[in-house]
Amino acid sequence: MRRNEELGHSASGGAISNTGTRGEVRLHEPMARHVSWRAGGSAERAYIPADMSDLAEYLRGLPPDLPVTFVGLGSNLLVRDGGVPGVVVLLHAALKRIALESRVKGTSWEGEAVEGHGVVYAEAGVAAPKLARYAASHNLVGAEFMAGIPGTVGGALAMNAGCYDSETWDVAAQVLTLNRNGYFTERSVADYTLAYRHVALNSGADEWFVGGWFRLARGDGAASRQRIKDLLNRRIAAQPLNLPNAGSVFRNPPGDFAARLIESCGLKGIRIGGAQVSEKHANFIVNTGGATAADIENLIDEVEYQVNRHSGVRLVREVRIIGTRM
Repeated sequence: MRRNEELGHSASGGAISNTGTRGEVRLHEPMARHVSWRAGGSAERAYIPADMSDLAEYLRGLPPDLPVTFVGLGSNLLVRDGGVPGVVVLLHAALKRIALESRVKGTSWEGEAVEGHGVVYAEAGVAAPKLARYAASHNLVGAEFMAGIPGTVGGALAMNAGCYDSETWDVAAQVLTLNRNGYFTERSVADYTLAYRHVALNSGADEWFVGGWFRLARGDGAASRQRIKDLLNRRIAAQPLNLPNAGSVFRNPPGDFAARLIESCGLKGIRIGGAQVSEKHANFIVNTGGATAADIENLIDEVEYQVNRHSGVRLVREVRIIGTRM
């Protein structure tokens, strides 16, 4: 591991100036350590920022054509075996501040004493379940569903993650973003087009979520904590959490469930290499041991093909696949 590289070169091209940064640079970092499938290739260069300002400074020193990928817990991510060119920014160990705030700037209730509500601010690297527990411990309710999201706040905002009939942007009031030039912007919900597992900035600008403010009702913290326990028990009962996986592989089609369609095709338990469609939940692909990213991706392709062949439904992937093939 190396810290504060003053000048480096990327195989993707261009000199990297890191003067003044305080984070940690790792060369050829195995991404299997950072994705929940525990498979895949290496990042050409990984960066763990010291904090928010350090991340902005690091981005300013990158060549404009160098690919940059942000990764939280890697819980809905597959990295191909050929690895990821450019820089992978690892947020989970870095941007982890969480706090109560009295208001959200730039909203219709800025500066108001909003009766019956409170605000939790969380940076992008905070695990979504931690936000749920933190809110409940301060007698704020409405974020319990986030205990069932196995990712970070940044990832949840980016894909409008949800479960148990609730979605991240149901409770998001404002977000903090960072662009490639290292500039921060505070944005409201109105700046985005939102849909099921979809978030798009109306202006089309290229930005990353680095923090969010969540407006939650005041309520019974003990009841909220119990609901979190109940939801987690449901998750344990229904999902194959004993094996590496990336959660739901496909989005649910309108009026149906991806798991039902996959199971109806007789695909539960099928394998390619070390990858298997879970016997417990058909919309999960598990790493039974030694699966390559190619095994997993090929099994995803096969499930898509068979479901379309048998039902005419084209499944849409919920997981993100990045990197190059071997």
